[in-house]
Amino acid sequence: MIGALWNGMSGISTYDKAISVESNNVSNVNTVGHKLDNITFEDMLYKSGYGKGVGTQSIDKQFTQGNIKPTNVNLDVAIEGDGFFVVSQRTNGDIFYTRAGDFQQAEDGLLETQDHMKVLGLTPQNRTVISSDVADNIFSNEFSKNLASIDVNSNKTVYNINARATDYYTSAVDDTENGNNYKTASSKINDVEMMISDYVEKLKLFQSNPDAQSLSSTTQSSQVNFSSQLTQLVDENDYLSVTINNSLIRQNFDTDIETTLKKLSDKISNIQGLTSNVDFNSGVLNIQGMVPGKEFNLVDATVNNEFVNVTKVQNAILGSGLSMVESSRNALKTAIENAGAKFLEISNILAYGDNSVIGGNEINLRLNALGLVQDVKGDISISDDGFVYVSNNNNDFLVGKIDTAGFKNVQGLSAAGGNNYSVTKESGVAFNANDLNKVIPNSLENANVNFGNTLSTLLIYQKAFEANSKSITTSDDFIKTAIDMIK
Repeated sequence: MIGALWNGMSGISTYDKAISVESNNVSNVNTVGHKLDNITFEDMLYKSGYGKGVGTQSIDKQFTQGNIKPTNVNLDVAIEGDGFFVVSQRTNGDIFYTRAGDFQQAEDGLLETQDHMKVLGLTPQNRTVISSDVADNIFSNEFSKNLASIDVNSNKTVYNINARATDYYTSAVDDTENGNNYKTASSKINDVEMMISDYVEKLKLFQSNPDAQSLSSTTQSSQVNFSSQLTQLVDENDYLSVTINNSLIRQNFDTDIETTLKKLSDKISNIQGLTSNVDFNSGVLNIQGMVPGKEFNLVDATVNNEFVNVTKVQNAILGSGLSMVESSRNALKTAIENAGAKFLEISNILAYGDNSVIGGNEINLRLNALGLVQDVKGDISISDDGFVYVSNNNNDFLVGKIDTAGFKNVQGLSAAGGNNYSVTKESGVAFNANDLNKVIPNSLENANVNFGNTLSTLLIYQKAFEANSKSITTSDDFIKTAIDMIK
């Protein structure tokens, strides 16, 4: 009788714990990234052929995948697959792991969790700056013209390239020296626009084949030798002409031979993407393409009706790989500077191929703190591979990459509250889990609690609790009866 009483008491104690476990699951059904608690039972010591009640065998977390729910919030991110986000305490630097990806930007600009832990990952390891002025290494408000913003991913390394220029529309002025690559302000602007298009095109070409052999581009150079026929230039009825890209450029005699040659050279030089200069002593006109890899068709050079010699001095070669992009960038930089403006390109380089390490750097979302843009405002986004970008003035700046960590025995992790877990001896050390999962942006992982199953289990535990209570009262009645018999 006493044994039955104690068995019932063990049942009440055990199922009280079980009800607490399931009620905790129910209360966290809408908690982001919450993982179901599961309790198991074991029978107690047997003696004389019958057991001594029930006990709690274990209370474990079930790390099954929760449903992914789109939120359209730019800092929400979910893990599909195995792994945890890595976070750290601000006060003491202690490391924790979580599945809750409802991140936010802290007052100091860092990416953090809702309980103000810093989100850790990789940040760009290198930066290159190409500028017209060595003093310019950050995009100030002066650089108002967006030129390009693109990522090139090669061998697990991202090259995040952003380029801007100052306002070449207002800075461009007419040249003063005729016959020597003379350009008007409008033709300089047209050249810049052409060079921007070429630069973007070359970046996209490099992006599509980042592992191509690196070969520099060249521009076409051609000459027209008028020397043998210049004596024909006597009055305004005489002329010089060339045909470039099926367009006839003609200059009638004006004042003297030198002036006539200069004016023809100036007309050619003001064609978009070309420059021209003339050697008055030799009568040779030099025509240079500005766009690397782009040919122009020069034919039918004449003095009046007499053809003169046309020579292609250098062919335009497209090139390939990084050197092709650098050739295009340098040509654009020269065109912008010729228009009286300044060029600035900043490239952040982030290597993420070493899976033997987990990124442990804090991710700062303030562009001014990172030395990228003076304006601190920007729109934040996270890509489906965990890369974090801050957008400003049509430039997308790569500021970091969220890493994930895995464990050989996730059941060994210790729940620390706040959806966080800490490492134990049983869990083993953390390893890089980026290849075991996919990061889903603008989404959150729901709790993996099945509401119907949990309510059903609660009812079962309730009935078990009541049954054990009944066994206690029954045992108590037996004891009372026995005492009464003794009396």
